Amino acid sequence: MAGAKQERAVQTRESLLRAAAEVFDEFGYAGASINRILKRARLTAGALYFHFDSKEDLARAVMNSQPDTIVPRLESRGLQRLVDITLMWAHQLQVDPMLRAGVRLTNEQASFGLQDATPYQEWAEIMSACLRDAHERGELQAGVQPSEVGEFVVEACTGMQMYSAVASGRADLPERTTRMWRLLLPGIAVPSIVARTEVSPERVRTPVG
Repeated sequence: MAGAKQERAVQTRESLLRAAAEVFDEFGYAGASINRILKRARLTAGALYFHFDSKEDLARAVMNSQPDTIVPRLESRGLQRLVDITLMWAHQLQVDPMLRAGVRLTNEQASFGLQDATPYQEWAEIMSACLRDAHERGELQAGVQPSEVGEFVVEACTGMQMYSAVASGRADLPERTTRMWRLLLPGIAVPSIVARTEVSPERVRTPVG
């Protein structure tokens, strides 16, 4: 009985997050009323406030859920894993409201009184971990600092998706991501790794490993 109750609570929280993400993605923080979110989730206010203290708390949860939409899908290692994360990110931004909402809220957060760098920092640590693994596997050139490159990739992707959103509604984001790696890889990876690292958007259309 306790296990079933806990499972229902998990499902309710996930339903609230998904509904909130869809509404935040469509209307932004200001236009995403609690009533709109509850209507989309088909849940009561009591259910929402059991899991989240406020709309701001819900927005933070959506902001911080971004890696969960991508990282569990991947099995690759080292530099290839880092490249795959960005390729999957570029693809999912076109199709996944949870990721789109997380990115939108992170960009808009100053408008609703937040200054939270956590989403960027989490991405930077995930990418730095890939680069530390790449270093241990002998994939990086001498002198390349994993934390420095990890943070740079987050900065580059942040600006790139904003440019792409205005220029093409993110339709060209996978191609922009591919170009980023064709420019960046020769400066951080040893030649043999540059030659065998796949940077095509086609990788995300099948399970990546």
